[in-house]
Amino acid sequence: MLRRNLIPLIAAQAAFNRLQARSENPINLEQWLRATADSRKQALASCLRRIRRMDGDIRAWVEVNPQPQTVDGPLSGIPFGMKDVIETQNLATEYGSPIYKGRRGTGDAAIVRQLKGLGGILLGKTQTAAFAHTFPPPTRNPRNLAHTPGGSSSGSAAAVAAGMVPLAVGTQTGGSVIRPGSYCGITAFKPTYGLLSTEGVMPYASSLDTLGFFTHTPQDMILLWKALGQAAGRVGDVVIGAVEPVQAVEPPMAAAFRNALTALRNRGVDVKAVPVTAMLDRLVQESRLIMYYEGARAHEERYKQYGSRLQNVATVVEEGLQIPGQRYRDALSFLKECKQRMTDLYDRVPVILLPAATGPAPKGLTSTGDSRMNRAWTALGTPVITIPLPVGHQLPLGLQVTAAPGEDARVLHAAARLAALL
Repeated sequence: MLRRNLIPLIAAQAAFNRLQARSENPINLEQWLRATADSRKQALASCLRRIRRMDGDIRAWVEVNPQPQTVDGPLSGIPFGMKDVIETQNLATEYGSPIYKGRRGTGDAAIVRQLKGLGGILLGKTQTAAFAHTFPPPTRNPRNLAHTPGGSSSGSAAAVAAGMVPLAVGTQTGGSVIRPGSYCGITAFKPTYGLLSTEGVMPYASSLDTLGFFTHTPQDMILLWKALGQAAGRVGDVVIGAVEPVQAVEPPMAAAFRNALTALRNRGVDVKAVPVTAMLDRLVQESRLIMYYEGARAHEERYKQYGSRLQNVATVVEEGLQIPGQRYRDALSFLKECKQRMTDLYDRVPVILLPAATGPAPKGLTSTGDSRMNRAWTALGTPVITIPLPVGHQLPLGLQVTAAPGEDARVLHAAARLAALL
């Protein structure tokens, strides 16, 4: 019986691999930007054909409904996907929950308006874990359909990894951008907290909520960042650090991270050990408390109306409302101390590396994975990017690259340099 159940999945994976090998359209954003207007139109049509062929298996999309291009700009004619906790005018905005099935957005979020204002074409809405928490959507990992793509920005990561769009937007409150990027073998970027407006994004935890982006390469991300009007000029070589000893990760990630550091050192990069593991371990726990305290209050009215139908978020509300205000303030105080410590550390070591996830994407769709490698950096508000580690034909693994708040250009260029060296 088990073998019979696997046969359709194996066939779907083989068909996906064949499509990847003979891609009909430019995959990288850099290729799109070099293309003529006519070529972009043809490539957009190829994207839609690709979605029709592949999304029955991957299920990255809630709705595909290309919106008309309204202006010319640096992203003219280039399609993008938008996570389904972000408001979009007259498109599905269902928060990944059956409670809101059929709900249509009443306006565009600030990030949607910004990308449209650059000439981009909103292709549709991508799947999300319910209310951007942990209850998984039906999306599969394009690198191996038997595995999760991670979450909560599951569909955005999968759509880019499958070559359906050259860029997509997600959100991160714990590890919802960086971890799916690692699992799907693509580039994912969480900018400095508060740098981009979250107006029109479903609130979860106001101290943590941050937009994020998915592209194929760090060079693509630099080009997107420039298109968004952000400073992305060339940044010179800087001192590189690595969290050592690394936090508890699975053996494949531990080996890949160790091999990456060895490769960098063999290429002349002076990688300094950064002993902050104990602080990060505690900050993971404190950031979870902050998220639950704030999340409970953000979803309290919804919980009163729907109760257990909120799925995993019901637990957030039930636990979060029990957290005393003083305990929450203590967590914020510890976070403030950590931010000061990291400010001093980044003055000496401007770029710090660590694994982007605990390991490869878990098998099955019952979990979106473990966010402990991301939570601390989300709480610290730092810009963070993940790039794929060289792992051959194994499931993807990501290298997480961090810098001080406001140093987004630095972390982007460091990622591009490291990707070239690895």
